[in-house]
Amino acid sequence: MGWSVMIFAAGFGTRMKHLTKDMPKPMIQVGGKPLLDHALFLAEDLPATKIVVNLHYKADMVQAYLKDRDVTLLVEAPEILDTGGGLRNALPELGTDPVFTLNSDAIWGGANPLHQLAAAWDPDKMDGLLTCVRKENTVGHGGPGNFLLDPSGRIARGDGLVYGGAQIIKTDRLGEIAKTAFSLNRLWDLLIAKNRLYAVEYDGKWCDVGHPEGIPLAESVLATSDV
Repeated sequence: MGWSVMIFAAGFGTRMKHLTKDMPKPMIQVGGKPLLDHALFLAEDLPATKIVVNLHYKADMVQAYLKDRDVTLLVEAPEILDTGGGLRNALPELGTDPVFTLNSDAIWGGANPLHQLAAAWDPDKMDGLLTCVRKENTVGHGGPGNFLLDPSGRIARGDGLVYGGAQIIKTDRLGEIAKTAFSLNRLWDLLIAKNRLYAVEYDGKWCDVGHPEGIPLAESVLATSDV
């Protein structure tokens, strides 16, 4: 099948403090290129037949940067729609098949997580498949985990694995959520209730570039990675 990928790049990046005063978070340089380029590399390496990027904060800077790239840009205005609302807003571009979503603020030190997701995807039993990371494989992550994994690969809420920001998801149940702006957590809870949400464990290093101190940590991951 031809895969579509949604890259989330609309956030304000408030945890980046002074670094996002004059530029959006996806344009912050890590390893000599913007964070967004690292996400686009993963999508293009899939390869994706359609890549959609959502924008909001300082959208004009990202639009100018990507003007010659084969991506579809969706500016969310007047309000930002969060991950769930942003995905639903992009469905006319993404189509009705299951789609990948990818956060633009993570650095992966190892194999392309999208390849791992595609290899493990089983639409007969799954409505969503998330890439999760063991805490010992995270770099600079001090918070709790997000999900517990059972022997079959199903997940439930709990302080276990950390969600890495990459997934395959069926989008048909987005229509059940009344709000315009909402997190994908709302959709995940619907899938968990039906035992239809699964995860794969990423075996490389992973760094969430959520604050200025995360930039050198992410660069250290890149320095020891083949990706």
